[in-house]
Parts: sequence; C-alpha cells; structure tokens
Amino acid sequence: MKDSVTNGFSEEEVQHMLDNLDSFSDEEIAEIDKLVEELGVRKRNKTAYDDLIEFCKRMQPDYIVGRHHRILADLLMAIEAGDEDRICVNIPPRHGKSQLVSIYFPAWFLGRNPTKKVMMVSHTTDLAVDFGRKVRNLISLDDFKDIFPTVKLAVDSKSAGRWNTNFGGEYYACGVGSALAGRGADLLLIDDPHSEQDVINGNFSVFERAYEWYTFGARTRLMPGGSVAIIQTRWHMDDLTGRVTADMVKNEKSDQFEIIEFPAILDSEDDDGKPIQKPLWPEFFDLEALLRTKSSMPSFQWNAQYQQTPTAEEASIIKREWWRIWADDDPPDCEYIIMSLDAAAEKHNRADYTSLTTWGVFFNEEEEMHNLILLNAIKERMEFPELKELAVREYHDWEPDAFIVEKKSSGSALYQEMRRMDLPVQEYTPHRGSGDKMARLNSVADIIRSELCWVPAKRWAEELVEEIAGFPFMSNDDQVDSTVMALLRFRQGGFIRLPTDVWDDEPEIPQRADYY
Repeated sequence: MKDSVTNGFSEEEVQHMLDNLDSFSDEEIAEIDKLVEELGVRKRNKTAYDDLIEFCKRMQPDYIVGRHHRILADLLMAIEAGDEDRICVNIPPRHGKSQLVSIYFPAWFLGRNPTKKVMMVSHTTDLAVDFGRKVRNLISLDDFKDIFPTVKLAVDSKSAGRWNTNFGGEYYACGVGSALAGRGADLLLIDDPHSEQDVINGNFSVFERAYEWYTFGARTRLMPGGSVAIIQTRWHMDDLTGRVTADMVKNEKSDQFEIIEFPAILDSEDDDGKPIQKPLWPEFFDLEALLRTKSSMPSFQWNAQYQQTPTAEEASIIKREWWRIWADDDPPDCEYIIMSLDAAAEKHNRADYTSLTTWGVFFNEEEEMHNLILLNAIKERMEFPELKELAVREYHDWEPDAFIVEKKSSGSALYQEMRRMDLPVQEYTPHRGSGDKMARLNSVADIIRSELCWVPAKRWAEELVEEIAGFPFMSNDDQVDSTVMALLRFRQGGFIRLPTDVWDDEPEIPQRADYY
C-alpha cells in the first residue's frame, strides 16, 4: 500500500517529480518543495515513533548520545516489543540513565501503548513524582503530538504523580515503601531504589526493606505479561540488584533478569594490543575527569558506584581469598563435628534469619596439621516448631559431637527442649572475644586468615562466605554469628593450632566424653 504524504501523492510519486524537475513550472516546483519538506517531517516522525534514541533527539536536539545509551535503549525497546520482560541495568552516576529511562522512555512507551499502565518507582515519592511531571510535560509538547497524533493527556490529568491518557492508560509514581493496593502495572520502572544518604549514613537495613517491598509489593502489581526494568547505580553488595541476582542463582524458577553492567572506566587494548583504559561516555566524561573522581573517594565506594562491582573488601574483617575451596564431592573424614545455631527472634519479613552451620575438624596430611571444613549451612526464617524440627533432623543426619546454641530468643527454648531429649546441646558462652559481634569475629579472624578453613564448592557455602566478607556492611549477619560460635569453640577446645598459639603440651583432639 502506498504511503500517502499529502495531496494524494505517495513517496514514490514525489521521487519521480524530483527526478524530472526540468519539466515543471516554478509554481509546480514550489509545490514539490513543500511536498519534500512534508515528506521529511513524516519520515522524522516515523523514525522517532520507531526508535527510542531518535525520539530522545527529537525531544531534545542537543541530546548527547553515548554508546551505553544505545545499548540501554535497545533493551528498553525490547521491553516495549515484548522480547524482554526483566532487565536490570547498573550505570554510574551522572551518565544520563534517569533522563533516558525515567523521562523519555515512559513517554515513548505510552505514545506507542496508550492503553497500558506504567508504574514509576524511585527511592522517594517526591523524586518519582518529579519524573512524572516531566513525562506529562513531554506528552503536552507539539513535537510529541506530531509523532503520536492520537495520544494526549486525559482532561483531568492535573496531578504530576498520577495521570491518564485519553485511551485509558495510566502513569503512577511512587517511592519505595508506598502502599500499592488497587494499583496495576504493565511496565514497572525502578530507578535508583536506594538513597545515597542512607548508604552514607550506614543505614544498610534499607536494602532489606527495599527488597521486601519489591517482592511483596511492587512485583505483585504486575499485570499478566507485565515487565520490570530495574535501573540503578550500585551501592552495596546487598542492594536490589544484588538481591535479585542472588535469587536468580538460588532458584531457577525466580525472575530471570537480563543483567547489564556499565563500568565508568573500561579496560581495553590499543592497536598494538597494549592494555588501556577508556571512559564509558567520552562525549561527556573524559578519562582524566573520571580518574580525578576516583582519587577523591574510597576505593570500595568507587568500585560500587562507578565500576558497578560493590565490595567491602577494604573495610571488611574477613577476606574472601582466605577461604579454601574443597573441590571433592565428599567431605573428608572428620574427627570431631560441631553444629552451631543462631536463632532468630521471630518469623516475619524483617526478622533475622535462623542460621544453622555444621563444621568438622580433620587432619590435613599434606600440611600435617588439623583444618576445619564447613559441612552444611542452612539459613531460613522459621517459627519455633519448624526450628525444633530442623534442629532434631540435622542432629540425626550429622550426629555431631557438640551442638551449640546461643540462649537468646527462640534459641533458649530450643536449648531446654534438646536438653530434655538428652541431646548434646551446649550453651554458647565464649571465653574469649566476648563483647560485640565485631570483637568476636576478630577473635577468630586469624583462623580464617591462616587458611585453615575450607568450604565446599556449593552455592550455600558461597553465600556464607559472601555474608562474612561483607560484615559489617550487610543487612543480615546471622551466618556470621553461627560461624563465630563454632570457630570459637574449636579454638577454645584446642582442636586447631595457629603459629601464634603457644602451649606447654601439644593438645590432642578430645574424645566426646572429655568435651561435654
């Protein structure tokens, strides 16, 4: 079918006129010029309708497009086309993410899908509403009307944070933690769910709250076939990106996100193959400017915000590389096994987890010394009946020589129950390293630093290592407590010997009767 331009002429007919200008009068040529101009406008409108970046440039002629914008726009266009339904993109600050994702994209999306519902989320409602105001203003522009001639705001769309299109589509802006009852979303956009100020102030509980609100709130608002786009600067290993990534690994049935990371400085090679560094957005931030920024902030902060690789290595007590990986499918024969339980106070969404770890001591013949190995780790939220069932089941599975329980919260009741069952339960009463959690972890740090601790190549073991490496910057530290309890007892009982330990007599691994 011919693409009618004006006065009944098609694009092909206009081109024919251009090829035969000599045969036309001045008046006819003037008419042709008008047709050509209108054809150009039509083409530009069609291009902006089809391509998000072209739409951005149409709305803002001086829009500076970086390579990462093109990649991000392609992902967002795939969301709109239904080819992607879960994306998570991490971008450094001041690299144009909010302008593209939170302003231009929802306007373009609603222009193409004026019956759908868009939910815009940021760490505060005020910021999300400000995005809504800018999107609403875009839709009111003449350039927008030229691209999407049938789409406009509903007559009663006065609120910046909640408005409708004339086709019944809806835009709703809210902050993390907002009540969402009665709301639906075909497109859930989450732009920076965490506040910089919370991170600076060390308020790491916000990560857990944001994840819970997303999981039990925003995520449940999706319409059938709805899509989620999380766009953020990384702040912490336990931020929303970190949590949804962990979910993907732990459970293949969870939402599987397309994860894209944009480091501010990219490692590359020159024409001779020599390693060089390139800025992500050279049109805006050159390498020198980025390096000045890097020099002005702690390395762990730079790694998170600008390189999208959050780590607490610089400030953590325990380093990941201190742990040794046990690659065999079966653990070694252990001479003594200790189970260690840190019980949560109660089961609800924001409660601590119950952590039960099982550790063994074995003789490393190659090194001619005793080592420790993590045999199992369980981390769950549970009520007391579930806790009791778990403790008894794990005890019978592993038959530990000692079962350590800190007598607090539900652990106190469990201690009494297991005593009545004649199980070898022991109260957690550390003789050294007592005090706060950091002091106790410091008291066993040299055991791990001396590379005496092994963990299997299992996901649950990796989670324990990550939690301990992130302490005290993680929102949960339950496995830290459980590990410290076990390692303290191993050290107190003389199960292992460090180079710094001095004894008059060489200790022996105690027999069961000797120990409890």
